[in-house]
Amino acid sequence: MAFGSGAMSNSIGEIRKAGCILVIGSNTTENHPVIALEVKAAVRENGAKLIVADPRRIELVQFAHLFLNHKPGTDVALVNGMIQTILSHGWRNEDFIRNRTENFEALAEAVKEYTPEAVEGITGVPAADLVEAARLYAQSPGSTILYAMGITQHATGTNNVLALANLAMTAGQVGKPHSGVNPLRGQNNVQGACDVGGLPNVYTGYQRVDDEATRQKFEKAWSVSLNPKPGLTLVEMMKGIGEGKVKALFILGENPLLSDPDSNQVRRELQHLDLLVVQDLFLSETAELAHVVFPGVSFAEKDGTFTNTERRVQRVRKAIEPIGNARQDWEIISDLSTRLGYPMKYNSPAEVMEEIASLTPSYGGILYERLEGLGLQWPCPTTEHPGTPYLHQGTFTRGKGKFHVTPYIPPPELPDAEYPFILSTGRVLYHYHTMISRKSKGLSEIYPEGALEVSPEDASRLGIVPGDGMVEVTSRRGKVQAKAKISEALPPGVVFMTFHFKEAAVNLLTLDTLDPVAKMPGIKVCAVNIKKV
Repeated sequence: MAFGSGAMSNSIGEIRKAGCILVIGSNTTENHPVIALEVKAAVRENGAKLIVADPRRIELVQFAHLFLNHKPGTDVALVNGMIQTILSHGWRNEDFIRNRTENFEALAEAVKEYTPEAVEGITGVPAADLVEAARLYAQSPGSTILYAMGITQHATGTNNVLALANLAMTAGQVGKPHSGVNPLRGQNNVQGACDVGGLPNVYTGYQRVDDEATRQKFEKAWSVSLNPKPGLTLVEMMKGIGEGKVKALFILGENPLLSDPDSNQVRRELQHLDLLVVQDLFLSETAELAHVVFPGVSFAEKDGTFTNTERRVQRVRKAIEPIGNARQDWEIISDLSTRLGYPMKYNSPAEVMEEIASLTPSYGGILYERLEGLGLQWPCPTTEHPGTPYLHQGTFTRGKGKFHVTPYIPPPELPDAEYPFILSTGRVLYHYHTMISRKSKGLSEIYPEGALEVSPEDASRLGIVPGDGMVEVTSRRGKVQAKAKISEALPPGVVFMTFHFKEAAVNLLTLDTLDPVAKMPGIKVCAVNIKKV
């Protein structure tokens, strides 16, 4: 895979000078408002051509040159259609494909069937708009792709990302400034958590657990014997509880009871554990089920680093002392490890960072004394290295970038007579994930409750009028009640809910079918029915 780490290939500051920006599967103004300001500046100040591909008419559409209003779950068909159009019109970057990629012939053969007309039939996007999007993207001196969980949270999420990588390589829009394939991370340190091994198949710096030499390096450093088998992802853990494979769970700063799909099943699984330990700021819905709760600390009560979405490692400094019985997260983990029989003796987070640098090539030159000011972007392999603004200059990590065949596969659950609507989920600007922001009185006043957004056409058909009260939303997995909100942003047949609110917990409805490679649940598309209460 050419884009292995799931990190932005380019920097946020480069967006402003891009000639063309493709935003797909990202409601950027609501989820990444600072980056959205860069997108708007690119359009207003530098005349960038903005293409927005989304099932909803999100705010960025007001700034867009083209709006590709595709049906939920048809992203691969849309991107394959852009690639087919680039190839059939002779807009591909011959030099880049010849010198820097492999397996192009297989891709070219596979996308032949994705003509603009065929793709219009799948996605609903007019063929002429698809052709224009392909032209703008391919012919700009610098085109950047921005995407988020609207691309990854699908049963075909891996193919969605690989298709975008195919598109970038076909047009040679990677490995240079103002270009690239740029996932926007959903929370402040998601990138950092992944970088330092918060995934079941890798150690720090994406070093694979099933690689013999890598494992021996970590075994020597830690004086332990390590399992060569990759572990379980979050949804696999939950299923493992039901299968009797997982008996105890330690959850750190996560609230799966609200954020994971098929919440009724998640509750049953968590209650089945012999031991549930939760470390968090507040007594979340998940923590209420725990046998033991460790009070952790907020960003303002800790020293350490965050790595943001552009791979920038930044210092975090303690502003206040931990409140009540809360303790530093690293101290809790170290003490727990020591009591379980593996002594961890660190004097400070700086010592932890030194260990990370000693074992992680991409973080090799990142030490606290170098993080004054703006921080450093990895890869930063030595203490003399200045950091890396954009990736893949001259070569890819694997050598040549590999094109992958990515056939369009329809979502696993589509509307039918019993469940005639497609439900998609997401966030709003005012709330952060599942609970924390609701502690703010001001934010709760601005956006106090969850709602089901429906199109005017569907509202009319269902007999819903503004201020009409509650509706019941039902899927094959559960039901919730929520206020109905009529929204011009939605096409008929598609409805939308946020996942912030326990009173309208949308993940009671969603599907936990996993992407076969990334094991990401397909929570962006499921079939529902709606009735007035």
